Amino acid sequence: MRNLFFIFFVCLAGTAACQITDPKATEFYEPVPPKVKPGATLGQPPADAIVLLGEGADLSEWKSTKSDATAEWTQEGDAVVVKPGAGDIVTRRKFGDMQLHVEWRSPSEPDKEGQGRGNSGIFLSNRYEVQVLESEGSDTYTNGQAGSIYKQSPPLVNALKPQGEWQTYDIIYDAPEFNKDGMLVCPGYVTVLMNGVVVQNHTEIKGTTEYIGLPRNIAHGDDVIKLQDHGNLVAYRNIWVREL
Repeated sequence: MRNLFFIFFVCLAGTAACQITDPKATEFYEPVPPKVKPGATLGQPPADAIVLLGEGADLSEWKSTKSDATAEWTQEGDAVVVKPGAGDIVTRRKFGDMQLHVEWRSPSEPDKEGQGRGNSGIFLSNRYEVQVLESEGSDTYTNGQAGSIYKQSPPLVNALKPQGEWQTYDIIYDAPEFNKDGMLVCPGYVTVLMNGVVVQNHTEIKGTTEYIGLPRNIAHGDDVIKLQDHGNLVAYRNIWVREL
């Protein structure tokens, strides 16, 4: 690799006529990417994933935001369902840059509209929300519908499956960087695939998720993933993380 960099800089320092004639001059063999065994089927955790919610809906990786006790959401088979009033739940581990897989399902609430229908959220670093909402057949503001970075960036498209079916988010998160004085030196970015369709493409995170007012940039390091109790019976299953 050093040879490649040397040639690159020599060419930069030389003239436009600089040419490389040996194909081996632009080949390198290190570092060798590690082998990762993928999941047996698409969406299943690969070998290097940290499983946060798997078979049996074991909540040992989660705790309530109201106390250090295990999360009190309702377990149903391999899924957990928001228990209204129990509060948000967060991971016991903290994460920075990551690949996050989450599957969720909205409840049938035909009597509710807009933000009142199937509302929850996935908070990256405990402060940046990827919206979870039943956005089919119910009008709401576009930067608050499913797949949005809440109150910041609407999704590129609406790729939701019909209500009652399981939805999938695959999220690539680059956490923001702050210097020792707490100043933002590199914003965070997020890419979101909804049911395999890109709905956020390396979108810049403007700051914290605020219901009222503008986003703020407050220095932080690695932090928890939070799932929101918004009072609706949203279900979650098959949640895993790969640290990047």
